[in-house]
Amino acid sequence: MTQTIVANLWFEQDVEESVARYVAIFDPVAPGGAEVTGTTRYPTEGLLDFQEQLAGQALTVDFRLGDTALTAINGGPAFRPNAAISFSVALRDRTSVDQVWAALAEGGSTLMELGEYPFNPYYGWVEDRNGFSWQVSLSAPDAEPRPFVVPSLLFSGDGVGRAGAALRHYVDVLGGEVGVQAPYPEQTGPAAAGDLMYGDALVGGSRVAAMDSGVEMDAPFTEAVSFMVACDGQDELDRVWAGLSRVPEAEQCGWCRDEFGVSWQVVPANLGELMQRPDAYARLMQMGKIVIAEF
Repeated sequence: MTQTIVANLWFEQDVEESVARYVAIFDPVAPGGAEVTGTTRYPTEGLLDFQEQLAGQALTVDFRLGDTALTAINGGPAFRPNAAISFSVALRDRTSVDQVWAALAEGGSTLMELGEYPFNPYYGWVEDRNGFSWQVSLSAPDAEPRPFVVPSLLFSGDGVGRAGAALRHYVDVLGGEVGVQAPYPEQTGPAAAGDLMYGDALVGGSRVAAMDSGVEMDAPFTEAVSFMVACDGQDELDRVWAGLSRVPEAEQCGWCRDEFGVSWQVVPANLGELMQRPDAYARLMQMGKIVIAEF
């Protein structure tokens, strides 16, 4: 199935170097390898004052890990990632898990030690040197096919108990179907019986996981990880925007924030072509919801 949601990772600096490192880490273990697929650059004029030092630098770097497309954004220090959104990768053997774990952990920190857990014989959760979180595990021999990288939303603090509602809402807006729903059997930390210990859904053509935190923590969602949805024309863009955007002050150049605090970029499928038009960057920066005709 075609991937319809692309996770965007916000970097403070060194975006090209960081993406090259991810490609080097995952290329030996990802089915089909890993590679950089495209780079866009900031224009040399028409930038906002705080962006002038970025003129000509990489704006976005598109890359592929196995069958999963991702985008890295060179955005500066505005947002810092945390464990609220992590990336789950299941690997075929322990040697691969060890290699990926060691590479991601270098310069980073451990959130859950690599080892045996009731839900997986070899699993760990690590924050890499850039602050992005990865759940690395051993794939079961009889596991159903899944994307190589699955984004996972962790609902903590005041958001505990909303994981299931979020998955259902995303399916309502973008299509697909709710998948696994594994509830907590009893009160576990801040999570009540019936909250999601783990759940996932096919959202559009992309797999997304979610869970309610069973430990006391408060990691709010931020724009450091956003989800881009490419829409076929203005009517579809308007519909998706109406279904997702709930925070007017967060609406800027196609970005919005939903009722759960998760950030989205709702863009036309031909955004690349539109951005080649005269003054396109300056026009985009003046928009909240993107209006194709204004390019």
